[in-house]
Amino acid sequence: MKIAFFNTKRYEKQAFEEANRGGGHEFLWIDLPLRAGTAQLAHGSDAACVFVNDQADAAAIAVLAAGGVKMIATRSAGFNHIDLAAAKAAGIVVARVPAYSPYAVAEYTLALMLSLNRHVHRAYNRVREGNFALDGLLGFDMHGRTVGLIGLGKIGVCTARILQGMGCNVVGHDPVSSAPGVTPVSLVELLGSSHIVSLHCPLTPQTRHLINGESIQRMKRGAMLINTSRGALVDTMAAIEGLKSGQLGSLGIDVYEEEAELFFEDLSETVIQDDVFARLLTFPNVLVTGHQAFFTADALAGIAAATLGNLSEFAATGQCRNALS
Repeated sequence: MKIAFFNTKRYEKQAFEEANRGGGHEFLWIDLPLRAGTAQLAHGSDAACVFVNDQADAAAIAVLAAGGVKMIATRSAGFNHIDLAAAKAAGIVVARVPAYSPYAVAEYTLALMLSLNRHVHRAYNRVREGNFALDGLLGFDMHGRTVGLIGLGKIGVCTARILQGMGCNVVGHDPVSSAPGVTPVSLVELLGSSHIVSLHCPLTPQTRHLINGESIQRMKRGAMLINTSRGALVDTMAAIEGLKSGQLGSLGIDVYEEEAELFFEDLSETVIQDDVFARLLTFPNVLVTGHQAFFTADALAGIAAATLGNLSEFAATGQCRNALS
């Protein structure tokens, strides 16, 4: 198959080239993100491979279909960046990577929790400036605290196991899944009882801004909120208001609802134009990273292998077990 890869970085190319060694696929590397205006670059390809900040909307899909693309393979578990209805209407099969390394994201989730709780990011900067004072760095024992997980898929379950090993009381809310040792509760009960709330659910029309002004008010005053899932699960302006009032004690996010024009790029020589994002960075109790929770060598290898597996299966049979449409 000839596969057009959009929005690719050096580390992704290495992982896919390694996974394709002897595999027979032909790669077309396109550094630009998929948009309606760039979709024509895939002309003549059998498939397009995209990532979370590409925009496979109806307009882009129409261009892809006109250029001969028969499959869109997203190298991610989430698929909210793809218009499934438009793909189906165009006769394009869409496949995802349902699981690659849930441990990578779960472990990073814990890293955000621990860094925020013990103020590691602030202590690091202080020490580099010769400031060894402990004022303002007081944390709490996570042992015995209640952590609420919204979403109990593979990542949520892995996160629960790590937290249970630390002696946390783990409660969870998921309409279809459960996890051993995790107490199932309603969303309202989870928000009201948890010292830490962590998001592990997909972005759908129903979950968009799941964390909003009302839900933040339902949380324990001073609770920590962690999001390593999808940015738009959190209403950023509501989170800012919660931080200003003290209702939200701290915020750790590896995703942001308007991240498409920011993340995965080096913007250090430019002025960030997103005023909301800039406001987030002013809070000492906010830790933001650039969508790197998945970013381990193991996860990259798993993503490459699973994505090429989807493409190979489709090339051989015209079907794919991980197809969404």
